[in-house]
Amino acid sequence: MRSTLLQCTGLTVGVGIGPTKTLAKLANYAAKRWPKFEGVVDLSSPVRQKKLLEKVVVGEVWGVGRRIAKKLNEMGINTALQLAETPASLIRKHFSVVMERTVRELRGEPCLEQEEYMPTKQQIICSRSFSQKVSEYESMREAVCSHAVRAAEKLRAEHQFCRYVSVFVKTSPFAGNEVYYGNDAGTEIHIPTQDSRDIIAAALKCLDAIWREGYRYQKCGVMLGDFFSQGVAQLGLFDDYRPRANSERLMTVLDSVNRREKGRLWFAGQGIERSWEMKRQMLSPAYTTRLSDLLRVKL
Repeated sequence: MRSTLLQCTGLTVGVGIGPTKTLAKLANYAAKRWPKFEGVVDLSSPVRQKKLLEKVVVGEVWGVGRRIAKKLNEMGINTALQLAETPASLIRKHFSVVMERTVRELRGEPCLEQEEYMPTKQQIICSRSFSQKVSEYESMREAVCSHAVRAAEKLRAEHQFCRYVSVFVKTSPFAGNEVYYGNDAGTEIHIPTQDSRDIIAAALKCLDAIWREGYRYQKCGVMLGDFFSQGVAQLGLFDDYRPRANSERLMTVLDSVNRREKGRLWFAGQGIERSWEMKRQMLSPAYTTRLSDLLRVKL
């Protein structure tokens, strides 16, 4: 595994193996910390577990933060082994059931279930600070449109549909000579959607509700919520709202083209020059994902 990753990505990684998640994390820490392990540590053996736990300070245990580590030190618990040998009831009394699980995990008792699937997102947020303060409505409109399009792309990548869209705008709270203004607004969409056009329309409706002239805005963003796994929801008997025809096919084509060449297709509302966009002159090259950024070596 290590050699494959090194060959394919050029990254040196550590591999930790253990009967519980917490022990596996400690094994991974040891694989990186001590060169003699050559990047791989297997804690399947209880004897190896005890030897490693003796050497690791309690602050390196997964789930033990700086504040908890300090309190444990005051209780005379300085190593991971001492923590593992502390009665679970005592840990629960002074801390929480979460710390009790950590202790049990250090003893080799699995308490944290394996996740077969990534949990679905509850919301999606797209926001950026502007490269320069924005005071014109048209520039703000372009920015909100762009964030709405990006949020819709992420939504489709999650195979989800949303029914709630909100927008926020704000000026800089640190501009001492300017009055601060920040606000947000949200709206519900009648039919769950993943169509960029519906999300743009809802986002602009929210922007119109909170836009105020005379301010120099620093940041804006779009949030999607109230997700559905299918684009179907119960409608009222007399509702006239219907999904857009061929919406799924159009969005599939849009995403397919933009995956091959980012930004190849865009909505007119996003603008062309986009002077508000964050400056990216200092952005690190994408050596591993973009051909144009590959290093060139002359021999």
